[in-house]
Amino acid sequence: MAKELLIQALSEALTRAQTAGDIPENAAAEVELQTPRDPRHGDLSTGLAMVIASETGRPAREVAETLLRHLQLPEGLVDDISVAGPGFVNFTLSAAWLRGIVRRVLDQGERYGRSEVGGGRSLLLEFVSANPTGPLAVVQGRAAAVGDTLANLFERIGWRVSREYYVNDATNSTQVQRFAETLDARYLQQLGKDASVPEDGYQGEYVVDMAAELVAAEGDRYLEMPHAERLTALYEYCLRQIVASHKRDMLAFGVEFDTWFMESSLHENDEVARAMEALKEAGHSYEADGAVWLRATELGDEQDHVLIRSDGRPSYLAGDIAYHKNKFERGFDRLIDIWGPDHQGHVKRTKAGVQALGYDASRFEILIHQIVRLFRGSEMVRMSKRAGDIVPLAGLVEDVGPDAARFFFLMQSMDSQLDFDLELAKKQANENPVYYVQYAHARICSILREAEERGVRLPQPDAVNLDRLEAPDELGLARKLGDLPDEIQQAAERCETHRMTRCARELGAAFHSFYTNCRVLNDDAELTAARLSLVQAVRTTLRIVLDIIGVSAPEKM
Repeated sequence: MAKELLIQALSEALTRAQTAGDIPENAAAEVELQTPRDPRHGDLSTGLAMVIASETGRPAREVAETLLRHLQLPEGLVDDISVAGPGFVNFTLSAAWLRGIVRRVLDQGERYGRSEVGGGRSLLLEFVSANPTGPLAVVQGRAAAVGDTLANLFERIGWRVSREYYVNDATNSTQVQRFAETLDARYLQQLGKDASVPEDGYQGEYVVDMAAELVAAEGDRYLEMPHAERLTALYEYCLRQIVASHKRDMLAFGVEFDTWFMESSLHENDEVARAMEALKEAGHSYEADGAVWLRATELGDEQDHVLIRSDGRPSYLAGDIAYHKNKFERGFDRLIDIWGPDHQGHVKRTKAGVQALGYDASRFEILIHQIVRLFRGSEMVRMSKRAGDIVPLAGLVEDVGPDAARFFFLMQSMDSQLDFDLELAKKQANENPVYYVQYAHARICSILREAEERGVRLPQPDAVNLDRLEAPDELGLARKLGDLPDEIQQAAERCETHRMTRCARELGAAFHSFYTNCRVLNDDAELTAARLSLVQAVRTTLRIVLDIIGVSAPEKM
């Protein structure tokens, strides 16, 4: 709220300065505010003057002083404004304004930080979307944590969000074919037949387990089928088992999808064929070397790409284009896909295909998350022998719990590699960030229970004298509460889910500092009431942040 008011006031000051001729009218700059690392530099800071100075050739400090002459701030918002360094303008919020944040949290409760910026527009968020050829891997857990948190963020700023899981089950997929051949070999081996797993097949022991379960359930009834028919039948049986296991894994991880969309339905309903025809009619495809190609180079890609192979089979890209055509036809205002690191090369071609169908490219965004490496202290965890080339997500969740898994997956920007320390995630100590944050919430609950046991009634928000909050740790804590609305909006609009774990950690640290230096329950009844109100506001805000990232807020630890 304070940041929004300051940005608006600075924008208006720039306009007034330009109207007065004090700053050239062609000096355009977006107003941005940051939180200084050093608290001595105030609560918020802007480099607007330096940007304008670079465009006009005037000294930045002179531009800053000019802006301040035209600046009109809401009464009571700031206590101090200063120009520092090469031209930063620093603002220190007033104590009265910070106390008002506490009252706002108490009044709004769970609604604090919500907004209607999205205006009720619809968003389809597709994430995880693993091939149905084995258990979900740890890297897909990162996609799940990021996707679900991003959905929560967009919902809090007024979007209508639908979560979707895309099941890559088309029988013409190379991966699916290799899995079916591997499963067939393992099935025959279970029945005492001589069979070999293809060299490029799936080596994990989980396929052996699936074949054994298949024999236990179905016996040898597939044995006499023609080879191709048996491949299809075996895969269809185990497809149901794998998708069911993916659903269980996601529920155990706290993620529920509105839709599980089957890739095969696009082929069964001729949607792929219709999409290819639409590209042809629009002049965005052509035939060469017996195949059909997308004119992707005309739409920003470095090369054209095959849509229909020379043997008549649609490529993976053809299915992807048809799938996104289906999404737009369902009427969503915006689409966001979250893909794994191995799909980086597919981004431009998919966006080119969507654009070729005539859809607005600005309504469609693809986010890439990077790999996850597991460590136990300083030692990297090797891949699971039973799973072949993956580390199962279910094993990680069983080892460290869903709270720690989700929190750790979200601690870094999705576009950076994540090193996940299993031992740290399980520690019941302050160096474990999720424990540190959850302990702050549990400690607040303990304070409130103790107050109740002592017969100290929790004050009503409109009856408490918050002017008693004047210590640096009290006001610093209130300042952190005030960051939340802007952090939620920025995290959603920039798709930066890691901002939420940072927000939780900073709020937890501010509370622990306050708890160390300010006794909540004391002999001064009015001060006790003010501090109880403050910790209630912190509890509410912590619960909001933890709810957004899908982590529990325990009342006892």
